[in-house]
Amino acid sequence: MHDCYGDVDRVPELLERVEREDDAEAWKELGYRLCLEGGLVFAASFAALPQLVRLASSDPRARALAGRILRRAAGHHGCDDLLADRAGTIAEVRVLLDLYLRSRPDDYLAAFLDLLAVNAQYHWSAALGDFTDDFYHLACPHCGAEVTIAIGDYERYSAIRDWNLGDVERRDLRPASPGKLSRTGRRMHDTAVRDGQQVLAAGIRCLLGRAECPRCASVFGIADEYMSAECPTSW
Repeated sequence: MHDCYGDVDRVPELLERVEREDDAEAWKELGYRLCLEGGLVFAASFAALPQLVRLASSDPRARALAGRILRRAAGHHGCDDLLADRAGTIAEVRVLLDLYLRSRPDDYLAAFLDLLAVNAQYHWSAALGDFTDDFYHLACPHCGAEVTIAIGDYERYSAIRDWNLGDVERRDLRPASPGKLSRTGRRMHDTAVRDGQQVLAAGIRCLLGRAECPRCASVFGIADEYMSAECPTSW
């Protein structure tokens, strides 16, 4: 079970160290070896999940590291069989993350994205922002115009981006009704509402709602077109 350096014995040693004592340097090295900054994970990453879950009740760093590993589980790591064997552990991570979100922590969005990944919503785990100043770019499905979708604190619109004039020909977005969200969308929205994350909930309604193309005036689903453009067909 190799880590990012190809070692097979270092991760078990580090896990033993952090279980015995509060060792900040060991946690830092574990993070490097199990989840590279560029998003790569390894066999040792998934092999370490059960012990990380056991440690999570007493050390939040274990929960955070487990979440980061699972957020990258859709990548090209060659460990799909090992990941499948961790189904029970992944279910435990889901419970841990849900309980953590209920506490309304300062790093709420990071844990929310981890939970999306645990639920196999890898695309939204990677694409979702905090909706304070987020932009999504897609093509109108009817006329092919490049449309910018803005979801921020002050403005939520579709527009044509002009590099000299900024976003022009703006049209207000049409947020989705909570009752009409898909199963995944409703879970995302209801979790944010439950935890008092009103900005996040409102942003999700906009992202899963509809937009008007400023060029041809057709109306389309934002999430459908964005996912169609961003997700490879092999997914």
